[in-house]
Amino acid sequence: MVIGVLRVVLSLPGNDSLKGKRSVVKKIIERARARFNVAAAEVEDMDAHRRATLGFTVVSNDARHAESMIDTIMSFVAGATEALVIDRKSEILRVGSELGVVERTMAEAEADAARRARGFEDPEDDDGRE
Repeated sequence: MVIGVLRVVLSLPGNDSLKGKRSVVKKIIERARARFNVAAAEVEDMDAHRRATLGFTVVSNDARHAESMIDTIMSFVAGATEALVIDRKSEILRVGSELGVVERTMAEAEADAARRARGFEDPEDDDGRE
């Protein structure tokens, strides 16, 4: 199982109240949930009326698909409102029954796929010998 996580920090220039912020945040979260079937929430900066930090999570069986979904969600958030994206961080995590949680980058996932293509079923079984 592959989990894609996206953390987006938004600036809300010209917003003068928490009520106005909630309106913008609620619209982004509800539309992202409906359109992409993702878990989404405001995760930080709850009391700051000109800043919002949102978290999004996708689950897939393929790292490339999870990364593609994260990129699509990021594009959606950037164009969804008058809010400005000031920071973005994404991670791809792989969860295996015997492995626990292992943080992985796209480069690591691609390297594992290349090893499997050469005949190794599990990247953990690759001892470096051909």
